[in-house]
Amino acid sequence: MRIAIFSDIHGNLLAFDACLADLANQGGADVIVGAGDYCFDGPKPKRVLQRLQEIGAQCLRGNSDRLIANPGSETVVDPDDLEQVAWQQKELGEKLVGWLRDLPAELRFGDGADQLLVVHANPVNDYEHIWPDCGDEDLERLLGKEAASTIAFGHLHLPFVRTWRGKLLVDVASAGLPKDGDPRAGYAILTQRSGGWEVKHRRVTFDVKKVATQLTASGIPNCAEHVNTLRRHRYKKLKTIVP
Repeated sequence: MRIAIFSDIHGNLLAFDACLADLANQGGADVIVGAGDYCFDGPKPKRVLQRLQEIGAQCLRGNSDRLIANPGSETVVDPDDLEQVAWQQKELGEKLVGWLRDLPAELRFGDGADQLLVVHANPVNDYEHIWPDCGDEDLERLLGKEAASTIAFGHLHLPFVRTWRGKLLVDVASAGLPKDGDPRAGYAILTQRSGGWEVKHRRVTFDVKKVATQLTASGIPNCAEHVNTLRRHRYKKLKTIVP
C-alpha cells in the first residue's frame, strides 16, 4: 500500500495543487490522506476542501478545522481567531463547515505490528506539537499508550522522521504553509514494506508571490500578518537556527 499524506494546507490551493501534480509525477498513491488544518490563514479555503473531495481523499480533523466547526470547543480563543473563524465560516458555507465537524480525529491503515496511525498533532489531542527533540516524558504522555508502530502527523509544519521505543514518528510537514526555512510546500509518501513503512518526504515549489496576492484580494482578516507568515516561511522562534 502506498499512501500520500498532506497536512496543514491552510487555504493554499496553489501549493496543494502543486503537491498533487508532484505526486502524479511520483507515480501516484493508492490512498490520499488529509491530516487536518485545511483552512485558516490562506486565501482559498473553500476550493481546498472541494479539491480534497474531488480527489476522494480520506480526511481527519485538525485543530483549526475544529475551531471553525465548533468555536466553543476552545476554552480560550484569541479575538483575532474568532474574527477569522467568522470569515472562514462565511467563505465555506454551512455544508462544508458541517463536513469539517464530522471528520474523525484519526485514521488507521494496516493491522498488527505494521499499523500506520495518522493524526493531526499527536494521538492524544490535536494541538500539542511533537518537536524533533521532544523529550521522553512528553513522548510517553502523548504516545506511550499507542499500539501502532508508525505514527504520521502534521501540525508542526516541519518535516522529520524519528524513532522512539521502536515506533517510527513521521511529521509530514505542511502542504501550504512551510515553517522550516524552506519556502517549498511539503508532503510525505509512505509505502508499506515487509516489516514496516518506508517514508519519502517531498518538497514542491509554488508561487509564493501569487499566493500573497491572492491573500491581499481575499478580504481575510489580518491579511498583512498572514502574508508575512507566508513569506517568512519559518517560526519566529527558529530565526537564529534556521537561516
